[in-house]
Amino acid sequence: MKKNVELWGVFILALSLSCTNKEQSSTAAAQEPIAEYHDIERIEPHNWWVGFKTKELQLLVKHPNISKATPSIDYKGVALKKVHKADSPNYLFLDLVIDETAKAGKFNIEFTFQDGNKKQQTYELKARKKPAEDFVGFNSSDVIYLITPDRFANGDPSNDINENLLEKSINRDDDYARHGGDIKGITNHLDYIHDMGFTAIWSCPLLTNNMPQASYHGYAMTDFYEIDPRFGTLDDYLELSSEMSKKGMKLIMDQVANHCGVNHWWMEDLPFKDWVNHQENFEANKDTWNDKNTIKSNHVRTSVQDVYASEKDKKGMTEGWFVSGMPDLNQRNPFMAKYIIQNSIWWIETANLGGIRQDTYPYSDKDFMSVWAGTIMKEYPNFSIVGEEWSYNPLLIGYWQDGANNRDGYNSNLKSPMDFAMQRKIVEGLNEEEAWDKGLVKIYEGLANDFYYASPKDIMVFPDNHDMSRIFTQLNGSLTNTKMALSYILTLPRIPQIYYGTEILMDNSEKPGDHGLIRSDFPGGWEDDTVNAFSGNGLTNEQKEMQSYVKKLLNYRKNSKAIHEGKTIHFAPKNKTYLLFRSLGEEVVVHIINKNDTPFQLELDRFDEVGLKGKTLKNIITGETFVWNDVLELKEKGSLILTTKI
Repeated sequence: MKKNVELWGVFILALSLSCTNKEQSSTAAAQEPIAEYHDIERIEPHNWWVGFKTKELQLLVKHPNISKATPSIDYKGVALKKVHKADSPNYLFLDLVIDETAKAGKFNIEFTFQDGNKKQQTYELKARKKPAEDFVGFNSSDVIYLITPDRFANGDPSNDINENLLEKSINRDDDYARHGGDIKGITNHLDYIHDMGFTAIWSCPLLTNNMPQASYHGYAMTDFYEIDPRFGTLDDYLELSSEMSKKGMKLIMDQVANHCGVNHWWMEDLPFKDWVNHQENFEANKDTWNDKNTIKSNHVRTSVQDVYASEKDKKGMTEGWFVSGMPDLNQRNPFMAKYIIQNSIWWIETANLGGIRQDTYPYSDKDFMSVWAGTIMKEYPNFSIVGEEWSYNPLLIGYWQDGANNRDGYNSNLKSPMDFAMQRKIVEGLNEEEAWDKGLVKIYEGLANDFYYASPKDIMVFPDNHDMSRIFTQLNGSLTNTKMALSYILTLPRIPQIYYGTEILMDNSEKPGDHGLIRSDFPGGWEDDTVNAFSGNGLTNEQKEMQSYVKKLLNYRKNSKAIHEGKTIHFAPKNKTYLLFRSLGEEVVVHIINKNDTPFQLELDRFDEVGLKGKTLKNIITGETFVWNDVLELKEKGSLILTTKI
């Protein structure tokens, strides 16, 4: 026994020494701290990660006369493959290869000038926080809440004004001025958004817009790697993402590949002669730049697909500037193309994004957009991207969806185009009097166009957004019609998006189409607001009714597999009624639009193929139940949403 004890003691000692050696080995393997340097004016991306499928990284280096320097890197697993000089002497583009042996850590990039002087910049490769497959995008189970952040809620009044930026004031009485809403305002009200039943948030752009006026909307970026300080900090954005993740919600980032703001830092010193489209015209008129000397897009969106389109019309569409304050980026320049792709990936990885919304999709070079989306989806196979194609033609919308059978062989790699066509049909169908070619038949035929789409359930549909009149305004202030529009949208085989304030009937009837008024302040987002939609204080009875209606419907939809993934059957409109059925397993959801102003007896035998005879159904909004037999009395005009889930 004594001998066994002695042997056991030797074993414990050996194990202890082994563990100590392992700890020492692990410590030795960790990167030794390095002296950090920040001599270079700008390097983008600011950092990168190890472990990507794509091993190449291209760094944009901006510094006075940096082209006269020779860069070098000494870090295991990182090779400086090639150095590119630009047309401007103040840029270098470095092609790096980061192989499988590279570990997370910091290293210095050394720049040696011809006179022997050296400058150094510390660069960091980070470890990825989760596998690429775990970046799961939005889908038909989600409902997205679109927010214009300057107009939603002011969570931090201390950042309202920034003296380093051109627009230095806020004025809530001016529809086109900044109002002070910010990222903290969204984070502070996540409980409201979540409890309403929304599962994702798409915020209009939050990057710096250092423009002299109307900078609130965010679409004229002047720095693609910086959160606008009037919206908060990068940490604020990461906190929003983190708090959303805790609630099982997805953060969608609004990005712009087509243009930047005319005050972007590179517009003072463009790297290449073709960095932006019509660059020669801009540089010739730079000192007197205005709307008149801008070569603008012709906005002929059909020219992108038109087999008969002239080259002049094609180039006029994609190469013209959107407006004088938004230079059109030239994605045919390979360095610009790489810059945009890497910027998108940087934000996905940094902010743990659950999706990207890409602005003005068809205005960019379409071959580039295929590569952009394809590169992202290859890296993140479960991710989602939605592209804005403002067209009422289903042929154009379908052209942009991944898997489309396009005659020209084009594949966009874009999962989700936007359904402007269906949105218009819904508005027309509800506003018009019934006739053989008007009213509900337009909605019915609009949905019938789904035969053309590669994947209808991946298309994003909406009642309104930040660029069009509020749905309550479009439907002439009718609560009943607004309910019908939203209930139909929320039961379609689609990904729905709802604009903030739609749930409380926000409108712009005073100035239809006016963008500043469309993006009005959400009541309760500012301390001195007398009406608070978050608490319900001060809302009208109609507003409360609408808010409650949307909340009940969204929270039912959140758990409805029939709506997320079910089979769709609809019946041609008849007698001012239109029925849509969604079914999966034992769950059937019935959506009824009734435009009869007086009580109407709906005969149910026409719908026997759905198999509801004798089954009990519940009204999702009121909770009332009835048995589906021969006749259903529709007591009043409006929508009725029924379910077999009791």
